[in-house]
Amino acid sequence: MSELVNKESGMASSDKPETVERDVKEKDHKDQDKDEEKGGFIEKVKDFIHDIGEKIEGAIGFGKPTADVSGIHIPKINLERAEIVVDVLITNPNPVPIPLIDINYLIESEGRKLISGLIPDAGTIKPHCSETVKIPITLIYDDIKNTYDDIKPGSIIPYKIKVDLIVDVPIIGRITIPLEKKGEIPIPYKPDIDIEKIHFQRFSFEETVAILHLKLENKNDFDLGINSLDYEVWLADVSIGGAELSESTKIDKNGISYMKIPITFRPKDFGSALWDMIRGRGTGYTMKGHIDADTPFGRMKLPISKEGGTTRLKKNKEDGGDDDDDDDED
Repeated sequence: MSELVNKESGMASSDKPETVERDVKEKDHKDQDKDEEKGGFIEKVKDFIHDIGEKIEGAIGFGKPTADVSGIHIPKINLERAEIVVDVLITNPNPVPIPLIDINYLIESEGRKLISGLIPDAGTIKPHCSETVKIPITLIYDDIKNTYDDIKPGSIIPYKIKVDLIVDVPIIGRITIPLEKKGEIPIPYKPDIDIEKIHFQRFSFEETVAILHLKLENKNDFDLGINSLDYEVWLADVSIGGAELSESTKIDKNGISYMKIPITFRPKDFGSALWDMIRGRGTGYTMKGHIDADTPFGRMKLPISKEGGTTRLKKNKEDGGDDDDDDDED
């Protein structure tokens, strides 16, 4: 009987591990099935959302906007800075406005950074519309020349403008549209000016009418089309006045041009320096002013100045002068 009990006990004890092991396996299978069901459900939801998104995109017409650099303008340029405006044409094919989140820009020359910046919250682009977004950029020439010694005044340098437009499109999400444009920009240099001689047309102590013979040297690698000139002149530290002159002339790049400017002054205001003038000796002069010129890069107003120069004074024969120095510098 005890053997029977023992055998039954042994059989019972040997059956328990199998039962426990089977229960664990069955539990593992159930958990795995749940995970698979859960994963499958999530994937189905994702597929459903994706399908719905594609159907909405197809039905409503959502799509990626396009952009292009349509133009680059230089509305103002002088010896200190160049103000540049980059026109970017953006087309929104969507039925809703899209926000233009950020505009990143970079101007470089032969791999060297000239300037970079960020324009945040640049507005929105209307639905089914093409709009031009203007990006204003200012180049400070001193910053460029102080950073790169080989960039010289008067030169023309190549540049590349890089623009990243960051927009937020419904359904599609946030995207970046990269753009590039190449060109050239000048580093202007002021023209050099000299008064080569002052030719008296009528000489008297009370009033003298004279012609200033100017020599203008263009030290830039681009032509200057001079539209007007304003100036003031000092002889022997005495101002003999100034004026504005509208005289169109062209100075080729790295070239020289000659101009004649009429002026009226009173020699008796010069004191002891008057005798040097009468004797035909050279006299010191200073001249300051501006020229307004057209260039291939836009209109420029450039300063002209000469301090501590020396010029000759010539009188006509009828005024007792020697007129052998003819006008051969036209």
